[in-house]
Amino acid sequence: MSYIPTIGLEVHCQVKTNSKMFCACPTSFGDEPNTNTCPTCLGLPGALPVLNAYAIEQTLLAGLMLGCGSPEISKWDRKNYFYPDMPKNYQTSQMDLPLCLGGGVPLYDHNYPKDHQKNIARPGKVVKLNRIHLEEDVAKSTHQASSSLIDFNRAGTPLMEIVSEPDIDSAEEAFAYVKTLQQILIHGGISDADMEKGQLRCDVNISVRKNPEDPLGERTELKNLNSFSAIRRAIVYEINRQTEELEQGIPQIQQTARWDDDLGESQPMRTKEDAHDYRYFPCPDLLPIHTAPLLEKVRPSLPELPHDMAARFVADYKLTAYDASVLTSDRALAAYFEEVAKATKAPAKKAANWVINNFLALLKENNTELADSPLTPSAIASLLSLVEAGTVSNNQAKDLFAELWNQPEKDPAALAKEMGFEPADNSAIEAFIDEAIANNPAQVEEIKGGNEKLINFLTGQVMKLSKGKANPKLVTDEIRKKLL
Repeated sequence: MSYIPTIGLEVHCQVKTNSKMFCACPTSFGDEPNTNTCPTCLGLPGALPVLNAYAIEQTLLAGLMLGCGSPEISKWDRKNYFYPDMPKNYQTSQMDLPLCLGGGVPLYDHNYPKDHQKNIARPGKVVKLNRIHLEEDVAKSTHQASSSLIDFNRAGTPLMEIVSEPDIDSAEEAFAYVKTLQQILIHGGISDADMEKGQLRCDVNISVRKNPEDPLGERTELKNLNSFSAIRRAIVYEINRQTEELEQGIPQIQQTARWDDDLGESQPMRTKEDAHDYRYFPCPDLLPIHTAPLLEKVRPSLPELPHDMAARFVADYKLTAYDASVLTSDRALAAYFEEVAKATKAPAKKAANWVINNFLALLKENNTELADSPLTPSAIASLLSLVEAGTVSNNQAKDLFAELWNQPEKDPAALAKEMGFEPADNSAIEAFIDEAIANNPAQVEEIKGGNEKLINFLTGQVMKLSKGKANPKLVTDEIRKKLL
């Protein structure tokens, strides 16, 4: 029998700051272990915390981007637990008055798993958020066969916890949720949100029930999932596990588990854990903050969100929804496209096609990031203008494009001449067309009789006669005028 899954996610995201949440230690990644530490982030007696104002502002900005509200006063609490990754034996966090409340994450269609994008159950769904609170990250633990290593460089890094409502219905929705959330946070400059660097991690709460009217089942919380594929696999496994056990009459208990991606299974860690188990109490070392002046400070820097930008690209540039979603998936790529579109005489749709199909392919082929590309938007704009003017054909433009990568300092028009892509003059092209028509009377008769596909044959003959210098589109248009 099928059961109804209910899923809620707690996404932990490091805020992009130069210093830690409560001290001046740097947050740089990849440094020697335990070198970016001080008495405060090591929890030594007598050390007092100082708030990182920028981290608070960026968290409030993230809340505005996701449609959250904020309480008038936000305060800090101590979350008590005993584990080697937190030397104070408590984590400075927020419980009942977090920085952000409510809001939602829209699920972008292109962020669903590719094998699921044609079967989206609820297109346009917005997953409701419960809260976003700010806390300090813990140290990084590396577990070995008989010991564990602790690196406190990460301890104290500003960490947003973005908590959804139990509003997700499938592993595919959870996948799209985390992907979309990552895209929005990167787009706003809130975080680099690199899962491989531990900057974005996820806890997943899952329960199942038989009927919609039944109360929610006992949940399992899967801790610290750090890849999109692992999130999807873990949820599928856990739904199946709970379903099979319930069918066998095995009652579920609230528990915390870890996901072993190598084995492809969850492993219980501890049972029943609720907020009261952490014995929260207000932090005596940090004053509450008024959110209103901080919100007014960050509101002017609220960026255009990816879905709003995509809608604008469709409306202003007449792009397809798919092309707009690809271009707006990366803020820098969207800006690059807009520069090309505004600088070229070619239609914006053609500019989008070249950026998506040619430029991105060349970046991938050369293993180059967009920021390191030798090709400027103006170079691509000039090349497209040459195509639009009939100076070079599409095929010639592709060769020219590849050569521009190696000689980016060259003007596209000048390089086209060097490569022998100067078109023959109009009178010569006219003569070639007449010659092709005269040499192929049978095909001409068929074209006049309605077989327009043979126009491409005549265009090919003209291209041979012109040694590739003619513009095939202009040739085809001229043949059509002469024969139809």
